[in-house]
Amino acid sequence: MDEIGNCKILLVDDTKTNIDVLIQALRNDYKLGVALNGEKAIEYTQRNKPDLILLDILMPGMNGFEVCEKLKEDPETHDIPIIFITAMDSSGDKSRGFEMGAVDYIIKPFDITEVKARVKTHLTLKIAQETLKNHNQLLDQKVQERTRELEAIQFEILERLGLATEYRDEETGNHIKRMSRLCGLLGKSAGLTYKEYHILSRASTMHDVGKIGIPDTILQKPGKLTESEYETMKTHTTIGAKLLSGSEYELLQKAEIIALTHHEKWDGTGYNQGLKKEKIPLFGRITCICDVFDALISERPYKKAWPVQQAFDEIRKGRGAHFDPDLVDMFLELEPEILDIIEELQ
Repeated sequence: MDEIGNCKILLVDDTKTNIDVLIQALRNDYKLGVALNGEKAIEYTQRNKPDLILLDILMPGMNGFEVCEKLKEDPETHDIPIIFITAMDSSGDKSRGFEMGAVDYIIKPFDITEVKARVKTHLTLKIAQETLKNHNQLLDQKVQERTRELEAIQFEILERLGLATEYRDEETGNHIKRMSRLCGLLGKSAGLTYKEYHILSRASTMHDVGKIGIPDTILQKPGKLTESEYETMKTHTTIGAKLLSGSEYELLQKAEIIALTHHEKWDGTGYNQGLKKEKIPLFGRITCICDVFDALISERPYKKAWPVQQAFDEIRKGRGAHFDPDLVDMFLELEPEILDIIEELQ
């Protein structure tokens, strides 16, 4: 096997006669290295990374057990298979060798045919293990690539559904993009994990998907809504939640929560459930602040866009009443990053 023929074997023994016998037996089939003591064996192994080590136990200075222990402690050399070659043939010595991580144990004086067979067996096994490991790594890479692709598709679908909703409300697509960026930014500041704030960033694009079920006469009305019209408008939260409900995917589950709770208020006066303080899910609280802020700086059928600093002031005024006070403080501290997002996505 050509692949086995490329393998490097380190021979470790303080007796030159033993080394000569092993060289004679293996030199035509493998690349060989030699060390006459434990210290040199460790130095060689760290430098050359052999595929297999034939290791004597009884050596002056550092013995074979100590060499094995040292190599197994190092992550760089831990997986190199070690075969002990020794005259120590008690069951206790063999057990100790295997407990330390050796893969085999050959008794001196050794039979050359046996040595060659065991070397070939363990190198074949090592190659098979490495092949399987590389195959698994390739599969993992493909799975990760496919997962990223599916996540990108999910995000694009959500974004396009969100855009469809916003166009009915005479909004630009940049509202959706700003919401995604603002929510992700605030979520990260609030201590969410990388996975969590990326899910928030994507799920928040669906916060107003329920507006699909609101009549145009209400959604695009230029003046103030009547009490009846306002009650109808408020149902966009429950409509959105119903549209997103029942999914087994975390992204859509979080989008459902956001759609349902992004109009709840810290003091309990929001809709539709009247949730209060921490009973409002964190994703809903974060989306609430970002949605109000972006609505203020955006032109709507019933109002002109507010100056950005006036919108920041309004968020500050809502601290502890409309909004989670801690999240407000974080949001205000993010002003430079928020201004960059606004400038990029005007």
